[in-house]
Amino acid sequence: MRVLILRCGEAAAELILPKTLYRSSGVEIFTLPAVPGRGDLKFLSEHATELLPVDPTPSLEEIQAQPRVEHMAAPQLAPQQPVMPLRIIVIGSDAALSAVLTRLLRADQLWPQIGFVPVAEPTNSAVDTTGSKNVSGPATENAASSTASTAAQNWSIPADPAAALKLALTGEVKPVPLIRNDAGQAVAGSAAISQWDASAMTGEIIVDDATLLQQDAQGSADNASRSLAYGARLVPMLNAPGIAAAVHTAAPQPRGLFARWRKKKNPGASVSQLDPHSLVTGHAVQAGGPEMAVHVDGVRSKRPQKRVTFYRHLRDLQIIRP
Repeated sequence: MRVLILRCGEAAAELILPKTLYRSSGVEIFTLPAVPGRGDLKFLSEHATELLPVDPTPSLEEIQAQPRVEHMAAPQLAPQQPVMPLRIIVIGSDAALSAVLTRLLRADQLWPQIGFVPVAEPTNSAVDTTGSKNVSGPATENAASSTASTAAQNWSIPADPAAALKLALTGEVKPVPLIRNDAGQAVAGSAAISQWDASAMTGEIIVDDATLLQQDAQGSADNASRSLAYGARLVPMLNAPGIAAAVHTAAPQPRGLFARWRKKKNPGASVSQLDPHSLVTGHAVQAGGPEMAVHVDGVRSKRPQKRVTFYRHLRDLQIIRP
């Protein structure tokens, strides 16, 4: 087996990995930006192509043309048979994992095994006397993540980096649906749709044939939620149909001076709340509105969107999980 360990961001780079990894044949360790770009991840395709020069399995077009689309049922193990298995372990945030999955998705090379060690960039991280967080020592809140990983929670991956790394190195693949949007971005942990200016949302969100949210500029609503809607949040499921979505009934968390003022005036105010009664599941989520913000694993769209679609990809994610 070939193992590629991707340390994404400063917090991930500070983790002390077991010395045996550096001496192991077939293991390569890379230090990358917190959210690596396409150029940073070019080597992934090179490794995948080396181990599987020609993919004899059906292409995406051939799968889509099949009269019986079995991929929309229970997630399946990848049918590819490379020269040797390729395991890619991402140490970093959900956004880092999303970037890696997006690269593999766009190259149509989703057969490698994926391990995940959740480590976000903390605002005030505790550093041990050696100057690094020790992955082999006891877990602390600061040594893990300043923001809990939704992907890790969804897949029951340990928050302790040492336990998560052990799982990523020795665990087995248990496939799950891979959720993407029409821009070709893969969702690792969650995605959100909201108004660009963080006000109550104007627009419509549909999950398969069910209306999750329908609200005009005056706040007149026909929603799955009983409250004023500020958008919706979706997460990948472990099985079919693939997506679970619910309505946001509180404004997205404000930033900057306004955020500090609001917290001072009302420290108990909820700025992010989902209505559990609005929960629906499906294969696809479609949204439309005059000015929407689309977030994928915490990364916001660069400009307002008028429409977006999230849906289950034709190939499943080969994730290593308990």
